[in-house]
Amino acid sequence: MKDSTYFQYPFNMSEISHEYGENVHLISDPLLMSWLTQLSSPKTQQPAITHLVRELYASLLRTVIARETPRIAVQEDIRMVSVTPKGVWQGEVLDPSTRYVTVDIARAGTLPSQIAFELLNTVVNPEGVRQDHLYMNRATNEAGEVCGINHTGSKIGGDIDNAVVLFPDPMGATGASMSDALKIYKKLPGGKPAKLITVHLIITPEYIRTIQTDHPDTVIYALRLDRGMSSEEILGTRPGTHPEQESGLNDVQYIVPGAGGVGEILNNSFV
Repeated sequence: MKDSTYFQYPFNMSEISHEYGENVHLISDPLLMSWLTQLSSPKTQQPAITHLVRELYASLLRTVIARETPRIAVQEDIRMVSVTPKGVWQGEVLDPSTRYVTVDIARAGTLPSQIAFELLNTVVNPEGVRQDHLYMNRATNEAGEVCGINHTGSKIGGDIDNAVVLFPDPMGATGASMSDALKIYKKLPGGKPAKLITVHLIITPEYIRTIQTDHPDTVIYALRLDRGMSSEEILGTRPGTHPEQESGLNDVQYIVPGAGGVGEILNNSFV
């Protein structure tokens, strides 16, 4: 007998409401917000920051994978089948044939991408999971302002035909680096991806505008939206209500309040 309970069952994700559209998801989770607050503190250095980033991304990625992976119906014998023919479970699980590619945008994205790679190998067939590497960084002028992106190399292991492509990168500031990364993957030969998904700890309104302008098909997940350079009046409004008046970047394009150089602190390399 089939129990209908576990067919087409819901997965409810807690989100902060906003006006940015259906492709933007701001996760609402007080435990993760508490950890992110600890991570952002100037008192938090190694080894605590690595532990916090690992815990935050493990939790975020579980939500993203559960929500974005297709499901299939299964019928599995359970240990109880040895004593009763009713020891069979039927229901929906994540489709193990789903292809996934996780992209490490060095250097802040290296640890989050590795976490995604390890987690995905326990969920879907490992033969269908790949990790790629992009080497990119901000180019700045003498005033310290961002004036472009340096793309110094990549290790891309194949096509992305019908794959879910994840870009787990902690900070989404201007969106310029991520937009370039998405362009690289859209130009790969050999088919179209099933989905392009970015996964962040913190993003800004400027980041959302850049990605939605350049890549409106991309799905954005983030734990926190920082718009600390906005006026007090705007900070009292629902996010996305007045997007042209929202700002989360200072004069040299660093996030406010932000977390202050996650890539530098993770690697103990302040260049």
